[in-house]
Amino acid sequence: MRQSSLVVVANRLPLDDNAAPDGACEWRRSPGGLAGALHAILEQTPATWVGWGGGVGPARDLPDIGTLRLRPVSLSEDELAGYYEGFANSTLWPLYHDAVEQPVFDRGWWETYRTVNRRFAEAAAEVAEPGATVWVQDYHLQLVPQMIRELRPDVRIGFFLHVPFPPPELFMQLPRRIELLRGMLGADLVGFQRPQAAHNVAQLAQKLLGARGADERILLDDRVVLTGAFPVSIDVAEMRSLSARPYVVNQARQLRHDLGAHKRVLLSVDRLDYTKGIEHRLTAYSELIRDGRVKVRDTVMVQVAVPSRERVESYRGLRDRIEREVGRINGEYGRVGEPAIHYLNQPFDRADLAALYQTADVMVVTPLRDGMNLVAKEFVAARREDNGALVLSEFAGAAAELEDAFLVNPHDVDGLKETLLHALAADPDDLATRMKGMRDYITSNDIHAWARAYLTALHESRVPAV
Repeated sequence: MRQSSLVVVANRLPLDDNAAPDGACEWRRSPGGLAGALHAILEQTPATWVGWGGGVGPARDLPDIGTLRLRPVSLSEDELAGYYEGFANSTLWPLYHDAVEQPVFDRGWWETYRTVNRRFAEAAAEVAEPGATVWVQDYHLQLVPQMIRELRPDVRIGFFLHVPFPPPELFMQLPRRIELLRGMLGADLVGFQRPQAAHNVAQLAQKLLGARGADERILLDDRVVLTGAFPVSIDVAEMRSLSARPYVVNQARQLRHDLGAHKRVLLSVDRLDYTKGIEHRLTAYSELIRDGRVKVRDTVMVQVAVPSRERVESYRGLRDRIEREVGRINGEYGRVGEPAIHYLNQPFDRADLAALYQTADVMVVTPLRDGMNLVAKEFVAARREDNGALVLSEFAGAAAELEDAFLVNPHDVDGLKETLLHALAADPDDLATRMKGMRDYITSNDIHAWARAYLTALHESRVPAV
């Protein structure tokens, strides 16, 4: 395996689950997500990506994707269950999202998580050339930065947490809190979506590790760990270009016709996850119909729920509950050929998503908790005219940036109902002002600006502990 000056370490390789007919690898894109965020940066930057390729058993050799080399990491069936489905997504994920779902603490999962993190760290150490930059991504690999530091003290290490970091009182519930915190702080620079996360980590480092310093500069073990907020974004130019393609424009026109040219369209696009607030959203919409404040004859909701973590029991239960609720709403309020809700539990390619974004009158992005939420930014970038409304949860990281959205507390169903009505009835001039403000913001703060800000800070991060 050749070595690289830039190594990205993430749970998954950025691959389609299905190989192309000629066996070539293709970049995997999904609504929001890590692969989508890094695509623009790594498309033409020589680098190696260390990650799991999907499936269980020995990792197979994979060809390059352009200038990107792939270094697959193997997982056994037991490791997939303990590391990924267990500790990462049944312990850390719910806890980091404000315990929306009760976290499960299992000692066996921890041992597997540590073993797998070690395997990722060793793979990264193997492919990093002397003095390389190693950029570790997200909560699945929180022990990796410190492990790499022990294996390769010559490299510069970055860690970026794409999900929220919880307040200290929640993090303190973790049985292995010290190891997890020390693992993350093995990096030279720890990046978060919001400044509050850096503050939370600084408090915990003082309390649990005896560290000194403030929010953006933690003194630990005779070295300085820099922390900061680097809100992740999207490739705005790529989404604009995609939205202007004839196929996308024609598809948007066809969707509008199919949904009802006279109807107002509310759209939501989410991974099927309990943090996304889908059930609250369905409740609010069904009550608006029940109370006669929204009519099925002139309004329709489209809910895209991309399948996610289907082997995790809580996710299977969520899917069943949502499908039952959609069936109930359509059964009570729909008419023949005219459902109240179009529910799509399937993956969507980016061209079809861009068409959907153009079709919506109101984009409803109401997670209960979200590190950022790139779908909100994609919607703004995909709009070809200054129209359309964005209803956005206050608890998505994007809310701090997209201040011209209709912000809402998704836990407050009555408040959500009123906000949906406000967005549906908004004056076109108000919508145009809001959309232009959001578009200007994301154009200036796109994925390239994010990468430049983070990597520049990382390259300047080796500072003496004085």
